[in-house]
Amino acid sequence: QVQPVESGGGLVQPGDSLTLSCAASGRTLANYAVAWFRQAPGKEREFVAAFRRSGTNTYYADSVKGRFTISRGNAKNTVYLQMNSLRPEDAAVYYCAVDSGPILSQLRVPGAYAYWGPGTHVTVSS
Repeated sequence: QVQPVESGGGLVQPGDSLTLSCAASGRTLANYAVAWFRQAPGKEREFVAAFRRSGTNTYYADSVKGRFTISRGNAKNTVYLQMNSLRPEDAAVYYCAVDSGPILSQLRVPGAYAYWGPGTHVTVSS
């Protein structure tokens, strides 16, 4: 079983940048698909970004494309989400989701991921 843990959330102003981290203690994430989802109060979970298990392709929601970047650390045990030009609508609890290999068509679907972190809060407010 994989237990991911998120970190890096906080309070920022619109236009600021923030980097979130996702790691599984004692495990490498190199052989897993890793995705970021977010959920605001009263809203459904929303896909943000994902790293496919195989290959180098990354995937983004239209709402964050060009502003957010998902990447793997050099040690292959941490995945980052760099968030730039943050907007108030980006405020949410951000979750890291991990699975051994969802199919491409399910990469943006929460149900495709077996393991979830507890989440980290991101607040964007002036």
